[in-house]
Amino acid sequence: MANKTHLALLFGGDSSEHDVSKRSAHNIYDAMDKEKYDISLFLLTKKGIILSNEASHRVFNGESEDDVVKEEMSKLDFSDPLAPIKNLSEVHDIDVFFPIIHGNLGEDGTIQGLLRLLHKPYVGSGILESAMGFDKDITKKMLNLANVRNTNYQLITPDNKDEWSYAKLQAKFGDVIFLKPANQGSSVGIHKITNEKEFEDGLKDAFRYDYKILAEQSIDGPEELEISILGNEKPIASKLGAIRVPKQDKFYTYDNKFVDASQVIFDIPVDVSTELSDEITDMALRAYKALGLKGMARIDFLVSKDDVPYLGEVNTLPGFTNISLYPQLWESSGISYTELIDRLIDLAYAEFDRQSNIIHDFKPLS
Repeated sequence: MANKTHLALLFGGDSSEHDVSKRSAHNIYDAMDKEKYDISLFLLTKKGIILSNEASHRVFNGESEDDVVKEEMSKLDFSDPLAPIKNLSEVHDIDVFFPIIHGNLGEDGTIQGLLRLLHKPYVGSGILESAMGFDKDITKKMLNLANVRNTNYQLITPDNKDEWSYAKLQAKFGDVIFLKPANQGSSVGIHKITNEKEFEDGLKDAFRYDYKILAEQSIDGPEELEISILGNEKPIASKLGAIRVPKQDKFYTYDNKFVDASQVIFDIPVDVSTELSDEITDMALRAYKALGLKGMARIDFLVSKDDVPYLGEVNTLPGFTNISLYPQLWESSGISYTELIDRLIDLAYAEFDRQSNIIHDFKPLS
């Protein structure tokens, strides 16, 4: 087929979700129509170095990542300030980028800034929008401005941590509190707290992952519902899905998601009342627009025992692993995996064109 689109798939990353990203990249690659796309691969190592297309393919095809990275690092001249991204220049005529780097460097606006400098279309939200969506503290502030219901929280930082104890938070939020790093994903660093010892241990661990920690009010007997959003200025929403974890687990943990999901039940689409479905859909679309998101997002909700939904988290680069809900929810809503990839790429071009029409002119100083 003539005039194939040359797409660069970026995956890996300097975060706890490095291996999750690799799984997502495999599924995206497999779903893409090879009659439409030529695909180059670029792995971002655990230390934030972009490997060459050839080396990335080697890792992608099963070679030891540690061995390939060690070999490739010896080829780079780190006196060159562009050494960490130098390998991007070996592949010419890239039309569009698909970053599927979850977490740090990929979901926080960093890679989006690089791609903006390269003047290339890319899938997903822009720099500021990605950063806001990744930072749970900033997300909540934006949701509150837009009157989108979410859980109450207290921000804890190294500067104010001595002011807070479990007893003080308990008086404010109740007996059960969740500690969450503001800038992390996949339930990394999250702790369910019910006493002072758990608070001290959980806070110490959470500070390993970020300097901003949310102490968040819990919801009584929550059900976790999720919804996928697709689009730019006029986004659409999928049907709802539910995640049901084993009763002995405190919440939907990293292990539930990626190590052993055999006991987790995914109810897609979930049977809920029309009123609840409509309310969650409305809240999700309003949140998406309030944050200025583009391309895609998976938005997580907690629903209390009395059917009150609370927006829990926004994921601007959701997973595409075998158990990830973003593509599954669209499948249940009538959009296949392959069509979903096509639509995301079309949205990337549309947003690039929109941005290109903005004038950044200036008057020279005399």
